[in-house]
Amino acid sequence: MSNRPDNDDHNAEPVREADLAVIEAGSRTLRATAAVPQDDALPTRPKDPEVDKALREVEAELAGRWQETKLEPSLDRMNALMDILGDPQRSYPSIHITGTNGKTSTARMIEQLLLGFELRTGRYTSPHVQSVTERISLDGAPIDPEKFIETYRDLQPYIEMVDGSQPHRMSFFEVLTGMAYAAFADAPVDVAVVEVGMGGGWDATNVVDGSVAVVTPIALDHTDRLGSTPGEIAVEKAGIVKKDATAVLAQQPGEAAQVLLKRAVEVDATVAREGMEFGVAHREVAVGGQLLTLRGLGGEYEQIFLPLHGEHQAHNAAVALAAVEAFFGIGSTQVRPLDIDTVRGAFANVTSPGRLEIVRRGPTVVLDAAHNPAGARAAAAAVEESFGFTHLVGVVGASADKDVKGLLEALEPVCAEIVVTQNSSFRAMDVDELAGIAVEVFGDDRVQVESQLDDAIEAAITLAEEQGEFAGAGVLITGSVITVGEARLLLGRK
Repeated sequence: MSNRPDNDDHNAEPVREADLAVIEAGSRTLRATAAVPQDDALPTRPKDPEVDKALREVEAELAGRWQETKLEPSLDRMNALMDILGDPQRSYPSIHITGTNGKTSTARMIEQLLLGFELRTGRYTSPHVQSVTERISLDGAPIDPEKFIETYRDLQPYIEMVDGSQPHRMSFFEVLTGMAYAAFADAPVDVAVVEVGMGGGWDATNVVDGSVAVVTPIALDHTDRLGSTPGEIAVEKAGIVKKDATAVLAQQPGEAAQVLLKRAVEVDATVAREGMEFGVAHREVAVGGQLLTLRGLGGEYEQIFLPLHGEHQAHNAAVALAAVEAFFGIGSTQVRPLDIDTVRGAFANVTSPGRLEIVRRGPTVVLDAAHNPAGARAAAAAVEESFGFTHLVGVVGASADKDVKGLLEALEPVCAEIVVTQNSSFRAMDVDELAGIAVEVFGDDRVQVESQLDDAIEAAITLAEEQGEFAGAGVLITGSVITVGEARLLLGRK
């Protein structure tokens, strides 16, 4: 049913870049007049054509390397690059974050808290929503395209040296990680907030020794690489907990918690556990987000407004607060709480694009990057709690390597009907295959198939509008970060 050519080449990511270029050129912006205005600082294409050309050249060179889905579990290449560069990752302290879901939102919260206390920050997260440059942030803003290009070109000779000395060339993710660490050192930053790409122990980011190691909730994802149970997955993720660090642990499945605690004992790390040393004391839904009382390592923090939806984001906030407290030594060398006004101001400034993000009104269109069953369950619960839709239409475009049936089963109770589609990535599940699974879960009469994402969004908006202006209908676009990023551009979020 798709009009896209078959492509089995796993270096096919430039296809996505080409499709996004068409979207960004405005070939079809869907009902942009209804978009919700908001400044979330996500980067767009450079306005200077020469800079844009140079950035596309760098993107193409990066895309020619192993993509994030192709891994060789080793830190040899990263260690070699860091050694040549003089270990830039050791020129600043780091807060290192792993887990299955919630890493990027937690990283953004940690960053805002550190900025509130007037520290210069570097943040490295993945994957990106719209532009590769957003993965590297300095002082809360994505790195300038010119600086991104300059950093890559400066490192290119050293990257090629490593390529020539190793059995495998450096991967896309390894090169970006090296660029981030170099950019942070060059800034220079006071602290780096670093999100693991996959796993932990052998992840490219793990050449840092984070003084604080954060583990967000562990669930089943990437089971072909990390393990088939939470306990097995935790073994790899525990690798970021280093000697004498503080391990800040979100609530975990029992077997995962045992693995993490065992690792902490082995490396003599201090442990702070959600539900024990810190947690969410109270939460209530508020207009535009939620109002929280957080119990931190240094005491209670009341009247915290978080402009994000969902109970899971409240737990992310508790983890982020404990991580920053631990970074400042609260709970170990001192017991006083952080300044409450600074904490309130920081959380009030948090954004997390593509995470239950409203991009349109009338009908309301919400984007969420959930891509596994645990993430979809959290999104479904948050949609029910915060939006009160009487008729929700889902738009789902998922990756072929995910538990798609589990994801759809999590969405089924809240979606009256769904439109299945596919994004432009080579990883996307074929729309006909996705439709077959969706019919199993939803039944034939609740599934519509649109091979192109723009058509799928239009169809979902039309289905919602058919319920009537005051019927409380909405649209949830989900299934993949890539789907969300492309939808965001189509809906005029530039």
